[in-house]
Amino acid sequence: MKNILLATALALTATGAVAAPEKYELDPSHSQVVFSYNHLGFSTTYGMFSGFAGEIMFDAEDPAASSVNVSMPVMSMFTGWEKRDEHFMSEDFFGATEGDMVTFTSTGIEVTGDTTALITGDLTMNGVTKSVVLDARLNQKADAHPMNSKPWVGFDATTTLLRSDFGVDKFTPFVSDEVAVQISVEAGKAE
Repeated sequence: MKNILLATALALTATGAVAAPEKYELDPSHSQVVFSYNHLGFSTTYGMFSGFAGEIMFDAEDPAASSVNVSMPVMSMFTGWEKRDEHFMSEDFFGATEGDMVTFTSTGIEVTGDTTALITGDLTMNGVTKSVVLDARLNQKADAHPMNSKPWVGFDATTTLLRSDFGVDKFTPFVSDEVAVQISVEAGKAE
């Protein structure tokens, strides 16, 4: 009887009945973080980070078993005005040096709908790690990307951060402490 159960389990595993998360690597050319904040009540100022590296372990059958691990260089921040970028990298804000990174590592995923989930994780920025929740949506999963024929996924996510939580609180409350964050990523299945 034991041999029959073991053979059945092995056969199910071999035929793919037991799924596991699959590794997808971020496409840095189609992944970005856009942030915005209120400037003195006069305007909304925008910026973005690029230069992503990371992976998504995606389980299409059990999305809650998925995970995310990404990083981007602090010095990749771009706001459209060079003097502002330089000021953000100064001791007034990040005190950034080459090699400083912003990282996010998921710690849990709560599925909220067919294509939505809340992703909780540790965000490390400016030497401070805080738990944040991303409101995420699967935009599309394809077995073959139309340009490179690889399996591909795309996600959007949003969150709101308090920059003071990460020690980047210069000029608060005049320049808003709240920073709205929009994330859009694409990832291809790893070889």
